[in-house]
Amino acid sequence: MSENLDLAQPRASVPPRRARTAADGSARAAQGEREMLEVGALPPEAVFTRFGTSDKGLTPDQVEERLERVGPNEVEHARRLGFFGEIFQRSKNPLVIQLLVIAVVSLALGDVRAATVVGAMVILSVALGYVQERRSNNAVEKLLSMIKATCTAVRAGKEIELPLRDLVPGDLVVLAAGDIVPADLRLVATKDFYVSQAALTGESMPIEKTAAAADTAGKNAIDLPNACFQGSNVLSGTARGVVVNTGARTYFGAISARLAGQRVLTSFDRGIESFTWLMIRFMVVMVTVVFFIVALTKHDWAGALLFGLSVAVGLTPEMLPMIVTVNLSKGAMAMSRKQVIVKRLNSIQNFGAMDVLCTDKTGTLTQDRIVLERYVDVTNRESDDVLRYAYMNSYYQTGLRNLLDRAILAHTDLDVERSARKVDEIPFDFQRKRMSVVIDYQGDHVLICKGAVEELFRVCTRYQVDDDINPLIDMLKQDLLEEYENLSRDGYRVVAIAYREFPRTKEVFSTADETDLVLLGYLAFFDPPKDSAMAALEALRKSGVATKILTGDNALVTRKVCRDVGLVVEQVVTGDQLRGLGEGELTDLARRGNVFARLTPSQKEDIIRALQRGGHVVGFLGDGINDAPAMKTADVGISVDTAVDVAKESADIILLKKSLLVLEDGILEGRRVFGNITKYVKMGASSNFGNMFSVVGGSYFLPFLPMAPIQVLVNNLLYDFSQVGIPADRVDDEYLEKPRKWNIENIKKFMIFIGPMSSIFDYTTFFLMLYFFGCIAYKTTPNLDLKDHYERLFHTGWFVESLLTQTLIVHIIRTNRVPFFQSRASWPLTLTTLSVMAAACALPYSPMADYLGLVRLPMSFWLWMLATLIAYSTLTHFVKMRFIRRYGADE
Repeated sequence: MSENLDLAQPRASVPPRRARTAADGSARAAQGEREMLEVGALPPEAVFTRFGTSDKGLTPDQVEERLERVGPNEVEHARRLGFFGEIFQRSKNPLVIQLLVIAVVSLALGDVRAATVVGAMVILSVALGYVQERRSNNAVEKLLSMIKATCTAVRAGKEIELPLRDLVPGDLVVLAAGDIVPADLRLVATKDFYVSQAALTGESMPIEKTAAAADTAGKNAIDLPNACFQGSNVLSGTARGVVVNTGARTYFGAISARLAGQRVLTSFDRGIESFTWLMIRFMVVMVTVVFFIVALTKHDWAGALLFGLSVAVGLTPEMLPMIVTVNLSKGAMAMSRKQVIVKRLNSIQNFGAMDVLCTDKTGTLTQDRIVLERYVDVTNRESDDVLRYAYMNSYYQTGLRNLLDRAILAHTDLDVERSARKVDEIPFDFQRKRMSVVIDYQGDHVLICKGAVEELFRVCTRYQVDDDINPLIDMLKQDLLEEYENLSRDGYRVVAIAYREFPRTKEVFSTADETDLVLLGYLAFFDPPKDSAMAALEALRKSGVATKILTGDNALVTRKVCRDVGLVVEQVVTGDQLRGLGEGELTDLARRGNVFARLTPSQKEDIIRALQRGGHVVGFLGDGINDAPAMKTADVGISVDTAVDVAKESADIILLKKSLLVLEDGILEGRRVFGNITKYVKMGASSNFGNMFSVVGGSYFLPFLPMAPIQVLVNNLLYDFSQVGIPADRVDDEYLEKPRKWNIENIKKFMIFIGPMSSIFDYTTFFLMLYFFGCIAYKTTPNLDLKDHYERLFHTGWFVESLLTQTLIVHIIRTNRVPFFQSRASWPLTLTTLSVMAAACALPYSPMADYLGLVRLPMSFWLWMLATLIAYSTLTHFVKMRFIRRYGADE
């Protein structure tokens, strides 16, 4: 083909490469659709001409020019940010911004120590989050990189193997059984060619494709009989096709473009955001009040600002991002040991919060394989003749050998070649819904026909039982159809088997010979349920997770499978029933039904949105391209390692084993993670609320600041360190029994109940230091050294008491049981809390005491502290138990 032909319509057929934007996605997809429809109407010869190619393929120069012009054959992926992009993204967290502002203001006011401490907190939180999530993403990329995709193309007259990304429009691709279609193709030559588009459309039946020109009027490109689309797979036969669309203009690429945008916030994201803004609002009010009280009572506006900033740091749960990330990362590592790869860390908690799991039945409830269960004659007795004739039909056919044929051949092993010779074959097509082989068998040419029951009954006039052949009267046909319907209702796939004998002189056969057949009987197949399915569903039910089946299969088969695995069918809803429903009606139907059959891909997405509108946290388990949008819509998208790449890219969780038992492990791990995160949240919220009363009151009636700014920062830093052990903490068994969701109202109530407990003992410490240890003399003594001593003594007493009580209380709040006796913290948490409490006791006697403004405490102080700790722990536990009885355990 001349170069002039290649350039005849280059811009129409091979558009130039240009920068891509999000707005381009739908336009590129529409352009690709139009292009496919145009070439679908052309004969094969005209297709070669349009793309400037021939049956010898493209030349190297043509390939190089087109690759430069249109770019590689790659779909859009979710863009991964670089190092600085990810750091910037994490730095946009409101807590991080708040701390950065405080650090900058502290530095501007000359308080280098405060700025350094706050800056260290920011770096620690952001860096740890970045490292942990990058590590998880690298694990997923390593998994995906294990898949090496290539295809066979004709270039310069030679068939060569090349990476999919190197294909360009006009390439001539060679396809055979087992291949994945590498781009959108217009077929130019086929032989017994069948493909599965299940990954694209959800349609499970094989589709026959031909090379002839087609009538494209009123059709979608996906329905063209002479086109194949990227992502579909070849079941049988061979073909050659010219590449029409690559990359983003393919049907596959259009779906990927929809998935490349940012995901919507999940329930976990919304919960973290709500708590963050609750704490920020609380901090702003608190700091403003403290600033004006200190400024007006102490007449030191600069000092008031520094103290206010220190209080702001103390009230900021700056360790929340780190605690969350470490918890999630620990959960991800635990799940990886259970054959689960966590791609998006936040999805672990969504696993725990999930109360509805939507899944297909195939491969999840069932074994995803077809077995031959029954082979009977028309009297419903087992028949070796039926099995033998079916075996010979499947053995000798050269066309599409589907799952049913493979099940027949796997059921037994007959040496048919010694007793029979193939004469001819009448291939399967979807109009007749049957296929026949003709064999030389026992002195005759025998036509053996296998196919759909209703279609075979139409061409049968007799039936055989043992050696007797009788007329197939209508009454018997009706009885047999009823039996077929009963088997179908029980979830079986049923095909009939019939035959007709011809003299040996007849050598050529056609569909016209499929008449006056003798009905032998029928075969029943089914996809057996997994042995683990019933136990897994029961475990999910006990964990508070409802399972809903979303499938493209028919309702009868789905109902039977559900019955076999013990899933109570509350209501079966078909895709036809969903059409035309309003949002309210769909939400109600999605809530009531638990089996949805004959669904289109978009209907799966609609059901998930309806469940979310009903207040549910929804997980979706899928493995096809058509599942990808629904997986992205769900709160947690789950895929398997054998799924198509776009499904794995949309997923939050990738299972190395397609089993609901693995999901149960993930759910429990998610609840452990959430339980440990809420421990920090509840401690931070209640501690901050209690500190409000203490700091405000102390700032008002004390003649000096309740605590020096540097002491506030060190106190906060040590307390944060004590929380580092939380991710490794145990979670009580009863906490794992049901889904756990964010409940900000419950956290507010907990804060109001528990917070004032710390203030009670803060005030007892205030008065202890003022009146028992003589710090009240600060007001009357004219000696400046004594004034400084009394102020430092007071600061030291409250510094130690505050740090001891809020660190010890971690053990009270971490469990709904009796602490220390019925529930003990893990060793890491015990070690960090004991270390911080030891540091609190040692600092007044350490070389750093003077730098921090601390002095030695009298020995009698420690007796008071022991009594304070016992009284505080006991009171807080009883108030906690009263809260649980009144409002229930945290959600």
